[in-house]
Amino acid sequence: MGENPAKNHYAQLNKGEENEMDIFGYKTQGCRKALCIAGYILSCGALRLLFYWKPEWDVWVNCIRCSLEEADIVLLRTTDDFRIYSRKAVTWISVSAFIKSRSDYPATEEDSIFSKAIMKPSLQVKTIQVQKIRYVWNIYAKQFQKAGVLEDHYTCSAIHDKFGSGLTCNEQNVRRVICGPNTIDVPVIPIWKLLIKEVLNPFYVFQLFSVCLWFAEEYMEYATAIIVMSLLSIFLTVYDLRKQSIKLHRLVESHNNIMVTVCRNKEGFQELESHHLVPGDMLILKEGKTLLPCDAILVSGQCTVNESMLTGESIPVTKTHLPQADNFKPWKVYCAEDYRKHVLFCGTEVIQTKADDRGVVKAVVLRTGFNTAKGDLVRSILYPKPMNFKLYRDALRFLMCLIAFAAIGMIYTVCVFVLNGEETGEVVKKALDVITIAVPPALPAALTTGIIYTQQRLKKKGIFCISPQRINMCGQLNLFCFDKVMAVWWLCPHCFQDIHSFPADHSLPWGPVFKALAVCHSLIVWEGKIQGDPLDVKMFEATNWVIDDSSGRRVEGSAHATVVRPGLKATTAPVEGIAILHQFPFSSALQRMSVIAQEIGGDPQAFIKGAPEIVAMLCRAETVPSNFESKLLLYTAQGFRVIGLAWKSLQAGKLPAALTREEVESDLTFLGLLIMENRLKRETKPVLEELSAARIRSVMVTGDNIQTAITVAKNAGMIAPTHRVILVEANKMPGSFPASITWKSLEENKTEAYRSLEDDSQTEPGIKMALGSGQYHFAMSGKSYQIVAQHFRHLLPKLLLNGTVFARMSPSHKSSLIEEFQKLDYFVGMCGDGANDCGQLNSFGNYQFLFQDLAITTVIGVTMSFTGAYPKLVPYRPPSQLISPPLLLSVVLNILFSLSMQIFGFVVVQEQPWYSKTDVHSACLPVSSYEKNSSSSLALHGVRDGAHEQTDNGFKSYENTTVWLLSTINCLIVALVFSKGKPFRQPVYTNYVFILVLIGQLGICLFLMFADIDDLYSKMDLVCTPTTWRISMVVMLAVTLAVSFLVEEAVIENRALWLLLKKAFRYHSKSHYKRLQHMLEQDSAWPPLNETYFSDSVAVTVEGNMGGHSNPTFDSSEDSL
Repeated sequence: MGENPAKNHYAQLNKGEENEMDIFGYKTQGCRKALCIAGYILSCGALRLLFYWKPEWDVWVNCIRCSLEEADIVLLRTTDDFRIYSRKAVTWISVSAFIKSRSDYPATEEDSIFSKAIMKPSLQVKTIQVQKIRYVWNIYAKQFQKAGVLEDHYTCSAIHDKFGSGLTCNEQNVRRVICGPNTIDVPVIPIWKLLIKEVLNPFYVFQLFSVCLWFAEEYMEYATAIIVMSLLSIFLTVYDLRKQSIKLHRLVESHNNIMVTVCRNKEGFQELESHHLVPGDMLILKEGKTLLPCDAILVSGQCTVNESMLTGESIPVTKTHLPQADNFKPWKVYCAEDYRKHVLFCGTEVIQTKADDRGVVKAVVLRTGFNTAKGDLVRSILYPKPMNFKLYRDALRFLMCLIAFAAIGMIYTVCVFVLNGEETGEVVKKALDVITIAVPPALPAALTTGIIYTQQRLKKKGIFCISPQRINMCGQLNLFCFDKVMAVWWLCPHCFQDIHSFPADHSLPWGPVFKALAVCHSLIVWEGKIQGDPLDVKMFEATNWVIDDSSGRRVEGSAHATVVRPGLKATTAPVEGIAILHQFPFSSALQRMSVIAQEIGGDPQAFIKGAPEIVAMLCRAETVPSNFESKLLLYTAQGFRVIGLAWKSLQAGKLPAALTREEVESDLTFLGLLIMENRLKRETKPVLEELSAARIRSVMVTGDNIQTAITVAKNAGMIAPTHRVILVEANKMPGSFPASITWKSLEENKTEAYRSLEDDSQTEPGIKMALGSGQYHFAMSGKSYQIVAQHFRHLLPKLLLNGTVFARMSPSHKSSLIEEFQKLDYFVGMCGDGANDCGQLNSFGNYQFLFQDLAITTVIGVTMSFTGAYPKLVPYRPPSQLISPPLLLSVVLNILFSLSMQIFGFVVVQEQPWYSKTDVHSACLPVSSYEKNSSSSLALHGVRDGAHEQTDNGFKSYENTTVWLLSTINCLIVALVFSKGKPFRQPVYTNYVFILVLIGQLGICLFLMFADIDDLYSKMDLVCTPTTWRISMVVMLAVTLAVSFLVEEAVIENRALWLLLKKAFRYHSKSHYKRLQHMLEQDSAWPPLNETYFSDSVAVTVEGNMGGHSNPTFDSSEDSL
């Protein structure tokens, strides 16, 4: 039974977001509920357990479909490949205590979800709770929406106007009841809950069934051992989960109760605990360090924030207030990617505040509780997203295969025992016993230990993995995106007339350039050290000035200002210092930053630094040198990082905070270029060469200038010296065509020492041959990438196939690019600023099962994973599927070899002259006993049989002894054969523990084979066989080992053979990028050099996709200049 979305019955929750879900409405029906309860009782709880595992069945059986508006139960389904269902009950919240009359509906609530969710006249709100997030029913939009967030539709001016004075007490109370407390509450889960949840795991329920069956068959010791092992596993898991629960609880609990100051409309300031905060509250940020208990929009003043808790970056981040722009765009759309510059995130620490002329630093609460950035992080830990659907699907198929084998074995067992006239109860027990054999008890341990040991090996190398599921995918990586591959800097400002190098014997002369280096940054003094962007730190250190640590200093024109002064090593300056009155932080979208500064006792001035081409556009044309472009090309082509500087004087008397960014960053005077060298780290090139040798493609995704990025890519070896670089430029156009795209070849000009664009007629035949063979690389900027994604969607896959350099890329561009690569079936990594043998049809004895499953299989499963990874990469990947042809063939062949050997032993033992079906002791009688008369012989037989009558439990036979010994030692053979070494793992002999275990287990097995100790054989349900037969079994095992090894090396590991088979059967990869690659190799017209295409289609809206999945606080400015 599946879901058939109908009108009003179905909708989508969090549409377009990463946690998007389908939601279906249902209403509980009394008669169905009563029938289900009866079913629970009659099935002794089995039906209830089934519904616990499959919540969708529970809803389908207990409820009837209805519209979401009428629903009292909703069924949720993830929209990913896993399509996981969950059941949620609808709850009602009453707000009647706070709304007595029409006048209690304040004006600020009219267009908010808090007003649209209240049903009249009942004054109730319909809600559901999904993964710690509360959703309320919008009675007008007929859909569930998040509570605990300020709606996105508010404009900048609306936020200032509606929430600038704070909420009234009544508004705050209504919102608090609807949203719930502002806490990220992770309660410590009680042990009994963890225990029940673990015990109800399908595997342990199956184990319980198996154990009950084994007790019924009198496998007492084996069943007891499995119980002990299962209980130990359960308790260890519960202990680990409990420890994690306590750790997570302690991590977040300290942030839930912080005293904060809020502004109440008409009531002034009020102190309260942070869990009372609601979206729309006006938060007052006082001086000193403050831990933020919510996400908030800064509406006045300026803050410096430590966001390392969320981003891992210890660099302080400057936040500026939301502009009071009067327009109709929602505030996030108006601010574009820079909206984060105005948002203070929960869990981060405000380390410095600067008030403006309005007196205090204020922020409007944006999100509370689990809706915040920190809450999102915690939820990702509590509800990890499942990964690797192919592996999950293959595991299910493997399980189905085991069940199929078990079904065949069960049918065969039933037929054999019925034909032999066994009792019905015995037939049922033996048939069910075959099912319990199909899923071995050690399977979960074997599947888990590999991941655990891998994590430990990574941890030893300083690599930590928060999602162990990703480890399985790491071997499949075939493309790596590098954010930056360079480190050390030295400075050299270039003013076109003079070149000044740092370090130098003399300092830069006093003037606008010096002042720009001294003030155009966002540095602060924190814990006695200058902190901020490394680029800013290096630039400021070159001036030998210092930042006055007495922050909060009042300067004319600004309530609080940062002051920089000459240091001890600085040359004499004509001023006491310079005050930084206001700053517009770096914007990845605008590619620049600016400050308003003032010499102490002087007039205000504006300074700007950023991407040279952007800065030049903002300057008066007469101030920009005529050779600007050629000089810029000269330095960027040599791999230097180049930054443009500009300035202008401002009119005195106007408050800095009142100036807009557009006013400050216009009509500027160009000052010059700041040039920095990007030296490759010593280990960069060898690592990239190793990736290239392993056929792992490297791509540079950076915020640098495109020429700089291309040069660094060449120096790093990403682009070979003989390969061509093709610059892809896309532009929006006025008129009938919305956009154009042009391909230009970049060629080295020996005489000019920098790159120039050449006409196609100058392209030599050798170059054309290089292009035809795919020896070319595309380079494009973030702006071009976005236009291509919008207007030339059909060309994007072709460009990505050979795209190596992506420059001037913003964080959202980077996320989008990775997603596009994944759509081409690449397995992408980003580096930035991380067989069971077939169940036997003859049942073994109690101790035989105990020895084989625990002493052999479990120990092998645990120690086999000790083998480390091979230290070098190879130019091909391990199988990406659990049931890929080589793996499947290997397993099937080894099963056939094992089965053939055991059947051969089973049949041949019956042909031996000493074999007897009724007398299991005849093989080891003295030879003289055969020469006596038959009566004596029968008498002797009777004595021996009598002596063993009480210990013979029906399992003792020559067939059982032969098959058990062969299958047990064969487990060791299979373990050794499957422990492959190169090319992905180290040789098996390096795993000393595993080798010692195998030797020890082999020694014990051989001892059991040759010991001939009556008491031991009696316990193990073995019988004595002649020495010649035991040697024959050793020969059988040796032949099986030799054949298995030979086939594994000559067939399974023979890569050349598999490539030949692929060619013979004309197999082509299903990966999108490989098929596209093959198609482009046949296309002589690609790439189209020195041609321009025009788009004739409507633009594809990609703004929603540009965000990808990224931490909302991360926005690095370091590599975007």
